[in-house]
Amino acid sequence: MIVAGGGAAGYFAAIACARSNPGARVTICEAAARPLAKVRISGGGRCNLTNACTDPALLVRSYPRGGRELRGPLHRWGPRETMDWFAAEGVALEARADGKVFPAQGDSSEVIGCLERAAAKAGVAVRTRCGVRAARPGFSVELAMGETLECDRLLVATGGGREGAGLGIAAQFGHAIEPPVPSLFTFRVADPRIEGLAGIAVEAGVAAAGLSEFGPLLITHEGFSGPAVLRLSAWGARPLHDRGYRFELAVDWAPGRKAGDVEAVLAQARTGHPRRRISGWNPFDLPQRLWERIAAAAGVAPEAVWASASNTACRALAAQVGRSVFAVDGRAVNKEEFVTCGGVRLSEIDFRTMESRRCPGLHFAGEVLDIDGLTGGFNLQAAWTTGWIAGCAMGGEGAGA
Repeated sequence: MIVAGGGAAGYFAAIACARSNPGARVTICEAAARPLAKVRISGGGRCNLTNACTDPALLVRSYPRGGRELRGPLHRWGPRETMDWFAAEGVALEARADGKVFPAQGDSSEVIGCLERAAAKAGVAVRTRCGVRAARPGFSVELAMGETLECDRLLVATGGGREGAGLGIAAQFGHAIEPPVPSLFTFRVADPRIEGLAGIAVEAGVAAAGLSEFGPLLITHEGFSGPAVLRLSAWGARPLHDRGYRFELAVDWAPGRKAGDVEAVLAQARTGHPRRRISGWNPFDLPQRLWERIAAAAGVAPEAVWASASNTACRALAAQVGRSVFAVDGRAVNKEEFVTCGGVRLSEIDFRTMESRRCPGLHFAGEVLDIDGLTGGFNLQAAWTTGWIAGCAMGGEGAGA
C-alpha cells in the first residue's frame, strides 16, 4: 500500500490501514522534508484538530463543498471518534466554548508526535523528500527522484492546490477536476475609515457577491478578517475568484437593525443627548475610534453636537452605520493556513470506501477532494474522516472499521 502525501489524511489512512491489516506493507511518500506541515500550523500552532459538534446533520453545514457527501462518513467516523482516538493515544483534549477542540497543552507538536508514534508502532514506513510524481495502471508509482515502486492499492492524499501531483494523478486515471481556488482568506482594503485601526473587532454583517454573513469582524493592517469575513470568503470562493478579488464589500456596523431603526436610534440620541459631541458618543456601542471614522465619513464635523445634527446629517450617518461600502482589491492568507475549494469531483468517489469509481484500488482522502470547511476544526475533521475510511478499506476491513 502506498500513501501519496504525509499530511493529516495520509497519516491517518496509513495508520488505519496498517492496524486493520498487520500483514500489509504501508509506505507514506511525502514530498516535503517534514510531514504533517499543515497540522503543525493549524490553529496558529495549537492545532484545532476537530470541532465538538457531534451531530453530522449540523456538522455538514460548515462545509461549503462536500457537506452532503460527508454526512454518511461522519456517522461512521466523526468528531466523537476522533476525540476518543486521540485521547486513547495519550493526547488530552480541551473543547472551547466556540466548539473548537485543541490539545490541552495547546501545542500542535503533541498531535504530530502522536501520529508519528502510532504510525511507527503500526509498522508504517515514512519516506520524506520523496513525493509521488506519477502513477500507471496496475500501480507502478514513479517517485520524484526517479525511483519506481509497485503497489496493490494507492491512496492519493496530497492536499489541495495546483502545486501537488495529486490532481495530475487523478486526471491521469480519468477523474474530472474542479479547478482549485483559494478559500478562507482575508480581504485587502485600503480605506481612510479603517486606517490605523488594526486590532479593533466588532459584531457586524458583511455582504459581497450576493452573499452575506454575520459575526465578529476584525480590522487588520491589510483590511478585514475575522469569522464573518472568513465564512464569506469560503462560501463565496468561486464568485470572488471570478471577480479577481476586486469587489465591493458592504459592512453593517449595527446588524439586525433596519435602516429606519438606525435612523430612529440616531433621532433618540439627538433628543436625549443634545449637548454631547456626535463623534464623542455613539448609541451603537461601537469602539470610539471606529465611531469617529464613521461620523467623519458621514460628513459630521468633529465638534458638532447632537442638537445641531440635521435630518440630512442623521440620514448620512445612518447610511454609514447600516451600509459602509469598501473596495476590496485583493486577498491575503489567513494566519498562514491555506485551504482550497476544488479538487477531485466527488461524484466519482465511493464515500463508503473513498475508492475511485473509475479505477479499482485507487483511493482519495483529504483536501485533494473537492471538500473544504470553515474555520473551527472542520477541515482537519474531514481529513481524519476520509483518511480513516480509506485506510480501513485499503486494509480490507471495510469502511469505518
